Amino acid sequence: MPLTLAAVGEANTIKKVGGNPETRKFLENLGFVSGSTVTVVNTLGGNVIVNIKDSRVAVSKEMAAKIMV
Repeated sequence: MPLTLAAVGEANTIKKVGGNPETRKFLENLGFVSGSTVTVVNTLGGNVIVNIKDSRVAVSKEMAAKIMV
């Protein structure tokens, strides 16, 4: 399922990062790589705030839809 559907506070493992090569590279630089654990902290209007690799990152709903957990 896409990251946009993940429950708040639930730890999920990233299965796949989709999108064009530029988008994938951008997300990988933020720490969104297959096998890493991501936890949704909050959702605001479809946009998501997540904990990943001991950092909080805000991701737009379009980007979050490309991250499969």
